[in-house]
Amino acid sequence: MEDLGQTVWLTFGLIVVGGYLLGSIPFGLIATRLGGAGDIRKIGSGNIGATNVLRSGRKDLAAITLIGDAGKGAVAVLIAHLLTRGDPAAVALAGGSAFFGHLFPVWLKFKGGKGVATFYGVLLSACWPVGILAGITWLAVAFLFRLSSLAALTAAALAPLFAFATDQPYPMILLALFMAVLIYIRHHENIRRLLKGEEPKIGAKKAAPPPETE
Repeated sequence: MEDLGQTVWLTFGLIVVGGYLLGSIPFGLIATRLGGAGDIRKIGSGNIGATNVLRSGRKDLAAITLIGDAGKGAVAVLIAHLLTRGDPAAVALAGGSAFFGHLFPVWLKFKGGKGVATFYGVLLSACWPVGILAGITWLAVAFLFRLSSLAALTAAALAPLFAFATDQPYPMILLALFMAVLIYIRHHENIRRLLKGEEPKIGAKKAAPPPETE
């Protein structure tokens, strides 16, 4: 029994550490550097996520970043699922660790992205009904208000309720709540701009600078 207990703790430890390291892979930074777009941390908001990569003018690199950031969350969850035969606690720990790793990557002095793509990757692989409902919420809010951050914040806030409403295991509800809280923390600047009515809308172009005068 003691050996079994040690094996369980070792497995869970590997899941947490492995999930964090996987989530810490900065796909946005890697994609922009290899793609010749420079250091994404010196572009736009300095964020390593797909939205800021798009500000480099490279839609291909933004797509790679989006897929990579979502994929690493999904892979962490799937590995935990295989190692533990789908144990909800292990799956939730893997997803939460990958998400935390994206937000606070050790490789970048714990300055990572805002987690939206990884949030969806984790949800779709850990509890797909919640991921789908959160995705529909994002699309609906983005379509109505043309505000990406508001769409992400709304989807994150409703995710724990979706998990509860679809009878997900308790660890999945906690996972959705954990990620929602961190998304709100990482979006504090967006929230401030939303409250002031200064958040840029999807597809909006920057105003042209005033003409120079002699």
